[in-house]
Amino acid sequence: MKYQSRKKAIILLADGTIFHGKSVGDKDGSAVGEVCFNTGMTGYQEIFTDPSYFGQLMVTTNAHIGNYGTIGEENESDKAKISGLICKNFSYNYSRPRAEASLESFLNDSNLFAISDVDTRALVTYIRENGAMNAIISTDVDNIEGLKAQLEKVPDMNGLELASKVSTKEPYYFGNENATYKIAALDIGIKKNILRNLADRDAYIKVFPYNATYEDLSKWKPDGYFLSNGPGDPKPLSDAIALTKTIIENNHPLFGICLGHQIIAIANGISTYKMHHGHRGINHPVKNLKTGKGEITSQNHGFAVDRKEAEANPDISITHICLNDDTIGGLEMTNKNCFSVQYHPEASPGPHDASYLFDEFIDRIKATK
Repeated sequence: MKYQSRKKAIILLADGTIFHGKSVGDKDGSAVGEVCFNTGMTGYQEIFTDPSYFGQLMVTTNAHIGNYGTIGEENESDKAKISGLICKNFSYNYSRPRAEASLESFLNDSNLFAISDVDTRALVTYIRENGAMNAIISTDVDNIEGLKAQLEKVPDMNGLELASKVSTKEPYYFGNENATYKIAALDIGIKKNILRNLADRDAYIKVFPYNATYEDLSKWKPDGYFLSNGPGDPKPLSDAIALTKTIIENNHPLFGICLGHQIIAIANGISTYKMHHGHRGINHPVKNLKTGKGEITSQNHGFAVDRKEAEANPDISITHICLNDDTIGGLEMTNKNCFSVQYHPEASPGPHDASYLFDEFIDRIKATK
């Protein structure tokens, strides 16, 4: 076995609980963030590069991680966005013919610290019972008090603005400039596969920074507007909320995913809240209330929209419900050309039950163009 002399490592949770493991490779290191788990059996590279996971220590519940290597086209952003990785069995070798590199090489290139040989079933059970919380992973196993001091300095995710950490600094374009439709996208943590899905539907997209104004976006004369997914608490994103209010007032076609969905809710006076441990996986059941059909969806969020406030808002219709806990999965405005979902219809590697939502967005644009 590779790296027989791997270092002992620990996970120290904010409440003082400790779990044990070993470093991936023979590295010494530490990493901090909010500890959370994803139940997907595939798609680890997409998870690690998803900007929505910025500032989080990722626990993968699948027993084997790294067994199919990595390939550049499966990155959802320019680099890894998680703070660190926690897994059970780490595969140093991979068997997929198309793979370009091992997961170990990917982590090294991303300067990402990871630990394995962790009882992830026990850790996930603990998170489910006690909630997502800050943690530190480290090989400095004999310095518990020092690690606690580091951990105390990590800000709580509740109230934390992170979109500015992952957003583009300058506007950029994606797709065919001769496409039929023009879409202005606000990047508050956008995934590449969202852009691909829009471009595949004959759209040319201009992507704007998180703090762009309505004037910035409208100058381009887009046919529709899009609010992306992203990390952190939506409430501090005052610029994005103000932008959204203006788009809605002008009744432009507007679609929001995940963090964008939450921004749309706040723009309508509906509160959001931090969930106990969130939804993160690729098998979450959702019911489409408009069609009565079920969908299996990819989800990744630690905040949600207040259902009672949404139900009390005369301008809002709840379109989708997450069946595991009856939280809101989707909204649309009854008096404006605006809709959103809490989950990820661009899911890669899957499932693709909800990809029709991109078609609905294009249909809404067609109706107003």
